[in-house]
Amino acid sequence: MTIAFSTASSEFLKNPYPFYETLRAVHPIYKGSFLKYPGWYVTGYEETAVILKDARFKVRPPLPETSIKYQDLKHVQSQMMLFQNQPDHRRLRTLASGAFTPRMAESYRPYVNETVHHLLDQVQGEKKMEVISDFAFPLASYVIASIIGVPAVDREQLKEWAASLIQTIDFTRSRKALTEGNHIAVQAMEYFKDLIQKRKRHPQQDMISMLLKGKEKDKLTEEEAASTCILLAIAGHETTVNLISNSVLCLLQHPEQLLMLKENPNLIDTAVEECLRYESPTQMTARVASEDIDINGVTIRRGEQVYLLLGAANRDPNIFTHADDFDITRSPNPHLSFGHGHHVCLGSSLARLEAKIAIHTLLQRMPGLKLAGSEWQYRPLFGFRALEQLPVTFE
Repeated sequence: MTIAFSTASSEFLKNPYPFYETLRAVHPIYKGSFLKYPGWYVTGYEETAVILKDARFKVRPPLPETSIKYQDLKHVQSQMMLFQNQPDHRRLRTLASGAFTPRMAESYRPYVNETVHHLLDQVQGEKKMEVISDFAFPLASYVIASIIGVPAVDREQLKEWAASLIQTIDFTRSRKALTEGNHIAVQAMEYFKDLIQKRKRHPQQDMISMLLKGKEKDKLTEEEAASTCILLAIAGHETTVNLISNSVLCLLQHPEQLLMLKENPNLIDTAVEECLRYESPTQMTARVASEDIDINGVTIRRGEQVYLLLGAANRDPNIFTHADDFDITRSPNPHLSFGHGHHVCLGSSLARLEAKIAIHTLLQRMPGLKLAGSEWQYRPLFGFRALEQLPVTFE
């Protein structure tokens, strides 16, 4: 059965879940040509989890090997741990992971808390705010910049770079986005190389100083360290901003769930997990088969693209009862929003912490929180569930 569909349509951007269901009804591993490179679209939870854990399915940089026009951007992407396979992935991840353990994430709590209150102070008297630009984006930006070691004076610049570079990773990227991304890649590399030199002379308690440690054989090159900082800046913005804004929208669209959370703030942990499942910030991740592999009656040939639709896996009715219902008490909730296996999201503990503090404080400080509209625009990205804006009002 052939399914005709445009992933750029406003209908898909608004609500991709019926499309996922259509694919899954045919087969949880469906061969299609919805993106530039044809491949297998995986909507089943079990199949997605198996592929994410199978090292024979390799990650690859988003830009093809033959890209010359965007070679600076390609060079940066190719050194990011997100697009590295073993053993390089392990080496890069081991050095970076120290800053993102659950214990380290918890140590950022006072700074996150202070930043959340500071941002809400700015809008408290206005009786209205735009959740992304006034709150979620600056929060994510301040926190990841502080962790990496970017001085306060440069944080606006980092924000702009992250917003632009995320478009170069998505499969819907345009030539314009790639041209701009190539230009920014050069600027960002120069910036972080300069910062790395400063940290070599004067180490501090930050991510850059941490990346410069390690045994001689495991040490990162200057370019790997700079590329890692760029990746963390992008990921630290995108996942957290989408998680916070999607969560606020989910809760305001489900008043009975919102009321339950207000009456029992201890439900914040399971509420954030359900928001992660129901509107996964990252909707898709890709792999390429390094050999012929059989999964669930399908043979994926060597070199074929595999598109893992995390947003679909998280609503697989074989795993989640009433999968299309938003239920903040759902337990267990084994969603795949942060991935699975070697490439599980490094910053998942931090993203969870930021979301919990942001949502809890917002509900406490802004009584009568309501949506200021009835239609929401999503950014034209296939791999991310990203609102353009989310205006709200409060008393």
